[in-house]
Amino acid sequence: MLIQRSGLNTTHFLNVDLDILSKTDLQPLVATLGENVFVLFAGRVKRTYHAHLELVKITKTADETVREFCSLLNSLPRSARRLWISAKTRDFSIGVQAGNHPSCADFVLSAETVTAVSALGARIVLSVYAPDERVRKRTPTPKPSHGGVAKASAGQ
Repeated sequence: MLIQRSGLNTTHFLNVDLDILSKTDLQPLVATLGENVFVLFAGRVKRTYHAHLELVKITKTADETVREFCSLLNSLPRSARRLWISAKTRDFSIGVQAGNHPSCADFVLSAETVTAVSALGARIVLSVYAPDERVRKRTPTPKPSHGGVAKASAGQ
């Protein structure tokens, strides 16, 4: 798990959630992953079982986080592996917090990581969260003076 605050209004990687949906109870799979994962939610919603997980291990990049998840999933015993394979949704959801700076930010996944995800029959999902309005409101704006007309500086 990564918690990063690299500036109030910067675009940055947040974390990767592993989202699994199935017609079968996922609790045995979650239990097998044990203390390696933090369970955001595991349970039934209507007719579908959900498991939404994050790594307990601290990671710095999306690539490293996805690779760690792949390693855990590749080491599952046969019974838990069957639950993984039977799931109808197997997503690595990469969370990115959008900000106003920098104007462009790249979050790279290596070819090896993409291959590992594919071998697991999973998808890579990019979840981008809009800039926090509270941060935007903290940015000072020029205030008009004298009757609502802004003063021009002496050099103009």
